[in-house]
Amino acid sequence: MNIDLNTIQSPADIKGMDITQLELLSEELRSALIKKLSAHGGHVGPNLGVVEATVALHYVFDAPKDEIVFDVSHQSYVHKMLTGRIGAFIDPARYDEVTGYTSPDESPYDLFEIGHTSTSIALATGLAKARDIKGGRQNVIAFIGDASLGGGMALEALNYAPTLGSNFILVVNDNQMSIAENHGELYAHLNELRDSDGQAPNNIFKALGYEYLYVAEGNDLRHLIKAFKEVKDKDHAVVVHINTMKGKGLPVAEANKEKFHYAGPFDAATGEPAGQFGEDYDSVFANTMLTLMRDDKDIVTLTAGTPGAIGFGKGRREAAGKQFIDVGIAEQDCVTMAAALAKGGVRPVMGVVATFLQRAYDQLSHDVAINNLPAVFVVFYPGLFGMNDVTHLGFFDIAMVSNIPNITMLSATNAEEYKAMIVMAVRQTVRPIVIRTPGGEFRHADRPVDTDFFRYEIVEEGKDVAIIAEGSMLAIAQEASKILKEKGLTPTVINPRNLSQIDKECLDRLEGYKRVITLEDGIADGGFGQKVASYLAQKGVKVNVLGLKKEFLDRYDATELLKANGMTAEQIAQSILE
Repeated sequence: MNIDLNTIQSPADIKGMDITQLELLSEELRSALIKKLSAHGGHVGPNLGVVEATVALHYVFDAPKDEIVFDVSHQSYVHKMLTGRIGAFIDPARYDEVTGYTSPDESPYDLFEIGHTSTSIALATGLAKARDIKGGRQNVIAFIGDASLGGGMALEALNYAPTLGSNFILVVNDNQMSIAENHGELYAHLNELRDSDGQAPNNIFKALGYEYLYVAEGNDLRHLIKAFKEVKDKDHAVVVHINTMKGKGLPVAEANKEKFHYAGPFDAATGEPAGQFGEDYDSVFANTMLTLMRDDKDIVTLTAGTPGAIGFGKGRREAAGKQFIDVGIAEQDCVTMAAALAKGGVRPVMGVVATFLQRAYDQLSHDVAINNLPAVFVVFYPGLFGMNDVTHLGFFDIAMVSNIPNITMLSATNAEEYKAMIVMAVRQTVRPIVIRTPGGEFRHADRPVDTDFFRYEIVEEGKDVAIIAEGSMLAIAQEASKILKEKGLTPTVINPRNLSQIDKECLDRLEGYKRVITLEDGIADGGFGQKVASYLAQKGVKVNVLGLKKEFLDRYDATELLKANGMTAEQIAQSILE
């Protein structure tokens, strides 16, 4: 017996199935997922691990009347398959029709745009309170896993939810993993609950006022359906703790859970990635830090649950030993811990993905900057060449960070400059420094590295026209310069490096220039270009500030985005010629 997945257009289509049909449906959903993920890439382990749980949720509850909030929502693929979007998972021509996260623009079954961790419980408490105020009767379910429960916001909401005194269902998807391994005593406690089949007298959920239900076979539909039916329509807060297998059904994902948390296209049999991969800045960072830590035991590298994103796979973590600190998915804790480490005389370097640094803005400003502590923060995937999902945009970081007093934000243009910035930042003890990892194509230096990083670097000396371009934009500026030289103009090209303070001495040399263009890999509003324009305006110099428009974008094409904002080499050269 086969189930035609094309016939599944809403959860109503599975309500009449018996358990055998539901189990067959789960198998076929998992097979379709593996086929798409191996060809297209995406979050592999999280979705394969919750196939049965998602089927059971939609079998028992009545979405969208019953409201389901998926934490991070990176495990919502099966939810999408059951809610009218199956074509995007079984037809290769339609693979790009859906995002990798819940999106209200796609379906009324998706309540929020979500891409960051630890938000589901707080969102669900708001939905439950709104329901109670309006006299509703629906169930509200928060679905959380992959170590999101250890995030500060999740713990705050976990503490609050039982005080609602009404229906609130929290499904804890316990697969014993974060992106990499779990960190924190909370996960040792979950282990205690698993080992005791949920009977351990030490139970944080009961202590906080929840009714507690444990499902040892979290990939078994019979057990899941029984548990969800038991808690449906409860008039108080309930935790359903399910023990699942991350990557279930794909042997290579089960065996290497960290590698297959998220993956690009891969061979489903061997797990080998499709395509060739060259040098990367993640490895430059990790190898530089390993060398620095080997030579100085007071240097540590920190991450908030994303070791792979900063080049620290399992082997490098083991090499670093106690000098590598992973606090789990808790950016606020990590930033403030870095501040205190610096106060204690240790040299902390936190690697953080640009979009996730937003989550710790207050700590960066309040705990690091006000105290002027020499912690170092290296930002990965910044700018328009980073991740392009609307929930993971990295091009707001310059405007966000460069305007915090006491912090110096540096932007590297190539591997050698990047490495030298890291070494300098770690060895100095004067100020907090944030370093942007170059975006786009991996580049080696084509000139000696000028290590006076707090001053602008003149890369090409010219006259009348200047292009000041940071980070990955410098290569575009140099290409524009080449075009202009062919037209008889000799522009000055400047690599600013320091995005927080202007180099007045360098800019004073541009007095009398006919045109200055600033080019940055981020939004123009609040960026470094406006600082330059404000200073040069006093000298009567006309400045064109080029950067991205301040807007939320989703799954954009980087080349097209450059064109849309007049930031290609050809456009820059043409604007100067005109």
